[in-house]
Amino acid sequence: MNTATRKLEILLVEDNPGDVRLIKEAFRDSPSVGNFQVTVDGEAAIDYLSKVGENGLNARPDMIFLDLNLPKKNGLEVLEEIKSNPVLRSIPIVVLTTSNSEEHIYRSYNLNANCYITKPVDFNEFMNVVKVIETFWFNTARLPSAN
Repeated sequence: MNTATRKLEILLVEDNPGDVRLIKEAFRDSPSVGNFQVTVDGEAAIDYLSKVGENGLNARPDMIFLDLNLPKKNGLEVLEEIKSNPVLRSIPIVVLTTSNSEEHIYRSYNLNANCYITKPVDFNEFMNVVKVIETFWFNTARLPSAN
């Protein structure tokens, strides 16, 4: 997929309203991002994704930003469900979380996360991380089409 052809659909799975605002603000001027859908817990994320497809109500995301520390269903459970679903497994998932636990990192990659990033607490560092994500994932990497 070439991001120059169309705007990307992003699913943000994040329960912290402050982090949601920060992430949306960081991508506000991105020429690549078309739409951010936000779900605030793991069950809501799976519910949203269950309605993706030709007959579904929701657009298939081009990328998912996934927090691990979620209510109802944690991020590792969400990751496992997505990557075990043949329709959804090709969607790149960037784990974007406060956890720097080696166990979480290992388990995330073992469940086929495409990237693991620990959220910086400093605003400027966070903005730099977002720019790196944008440069790599939206401008350098090729993303699969929705087919």
